[in-house]
Order: sequence, then structure tokens, then C-alpha cells
Amino acid sequence: MQLFEMLETKVKAHQPSIVFPEGIDARVLGAAVRLKKDGLVTPVVIGPRVKIEETASANGIDVTDLETIDPASYDAMEELVASFVERRKGKATEEQAREVILKDVNTFGTMLVHTGKAAGLVSGAMHATGDTVRPALQIIKMQEGYKKTSGVFIMVRDDEQYVFADCAINIAPDANDLAENAIASAKTAKTFGIEPKVALLSFSTKGSAKSPETERVVEATRLAKERAPELAIDGELQFDAAFVPSVAKSKAPESDVAGQANVFIFPSLESGNIGYKIAQRLGGFEAIGPILQGLNKPVNDLSRGCNEEDVYKLAIITAAQAVEANA
Repeated sequence: MQLFEMLETKVKAHQPSIVFPEGIDARVLGAAVRLKKDGLVTPVVIGPRVKIEETASANGIDVTDLETIDPASYDAMEELVASFVERRKGKATEEQAREVILKDVNTFGTMLVHTGKAAGLVSGAMHATGDTVRPALQIIKMQEGYKKTSGVFIMVRDDEQYVFADCAINIAPDANDLAENAIASAKTAKTFGIEPKVALLSFSTKGSAKSPETERVVEATRLAKERAPELAIDGELQFDAAFVPSVAKSKAPESDVAGQANVFIFPSLESGNIGYKIAQRLGGFEAIGPILQGLNKPVNDLSRGCNEEDVYKLAIITAAQAVEANA
């Protein structure tokens, strides 16, 4: 079964509510209409109904059956305000909370997720990554055991599926960050039907080179194994040792991951971002993501250069994360 066939089967039985804060974007509207028609998710589109209908009309999109919410006339606004003030723990007054929720569609959408009125959120078609991620970190916050979110890509080519992380968020992760990333990425892999074998990558394999950078990966591996002994995790491994069985036999013969890894943890954002783009452009892999992980509820960020299909697929992924979280 192909990746998205599996995900569609997973979400169809639940059709979780997914918030789209950028309701005046034609790409978002087109995807939302398709998702509802296909019975995959229940879209909740944010924005003034008049503007949404104007955008839809100009692009030949029928939004008659879409649920839309205009923050300016939302009847449960005071509930959101009270919840925001409580969540920010003295960092915002009621007046300040009301102002930001009304003015910022991402904060409004995030509050709908936080208060249980929706299961997840997809944004970023019209906003920078920080505009999507910041409210999620402030309001939804991290799961217990995680200090930072990280961004993974699912790399797909025919029947091949791999997880690359972190390719989007943390510039210079320390050992603890890498350990968190490894554990979170293993969980993400399972959401996508991948039985994880996690390799923490380096330019060294099992002590073949010594430097502060390799020691950081060694320590991250130790921490990850200590915190999640049930997972198949190993490092430090060069990519060839992690991926190629014949190389693994000579470089890391005792490893239960080397030569068969399918989840790759890069030592920095620089290497991760370069790595996934090489696989995408030279290897012909489809790069699906970035998918944010470690949050209490799923929030995902689009590229501003996305198309309707990108919105559609990321919404399905977000819905699958929501279903998995409630399983």
C-alpha cells in the first residue's frame, strides 16, 4: 500500500477537524474543498465569509459546504481569551489576549486546537514559518519529555520511504536536542507505517574520528538509548555505514541499525537541509514536509511556494498525527 493510501485509510474513519487559518488563499480553499469531498478531514476555514467567497468565486471554487469562522464574530471568543491568559501565565492581560487572537489568524486557529475545537492546524501558505510555529510553542507547547520541536521530511520514491530530521527548525542542536529528535522521529515513522531503525549521522563511524562534533553525536546516542531502550537506535554512523549493508559489515558489524537504517538524524540543520535536498533533486525522492513533531497537538507549516496538492497532503498528514495521538 502506498504511503498516502495508508494515511487516507487511517484518517477516513475519524475525519478529524483541521484548521486552515489562511482562508482567503485559493490554494487552501481548493484543498479544503477536496478534503471534505473525499471524506478525509473536516476542514475549518478561518476568515471573513465574504472574503472567502470572493476568493472562491474568482478561482472557480465552490465553498458552499465549507465551515468557516470569522474571528470578529466568533461567539466563543471570551472562552478563547480566558484560555489564552491562563496558558500564557501572566504574560498577557485579557485585553492583550483578545487583541492578538482577533488580529492574528494563526493564534486564533491555534486556540481552536488548544481548546479542543479542532484536532490540528495547517498554515504557512501566506505566512513565514515563525508565524505558524510561535503560537504553537506558546499555547499548545511541547509534550512531556521534549524541550524543542523539530522538523522531519518523509522521503518517498516508489516503495521506498525514509525519515530525515531535523531539516527545518534547530540550527545547532546539542546532544539532548539530537536525542529528543531521534525518539520523536521514531514515533513519527510509526505514524507513517515505517518500523523505525534510527541512525544518528556523523562524519565518523564508531570512533573512526574524534572531535567535539562526533562526541556530541555519541552522547546523543547514549541519551536516546537510555530514554527509549525499546527503539532500535545507533550512532555515530556515517551515511554509508547506516544505509549500505556491505559497508555496515565492515564499519559497524555489531550494530543492529547499520546497513538497514530508515530514520536518519542529521547532526545540524545545515547538514539536514542539504541532505534532504540532495535526495530530492539528485535522487528523485518526493520530500513531504516539514512535519513538526513533539508538540502536544499537531501543527504543521507549509512553504509559501506551496501548491494546492501540498496543502492537501500536509492536511492528511496532520490528520494522521491527530488520529495517532488519540489512539
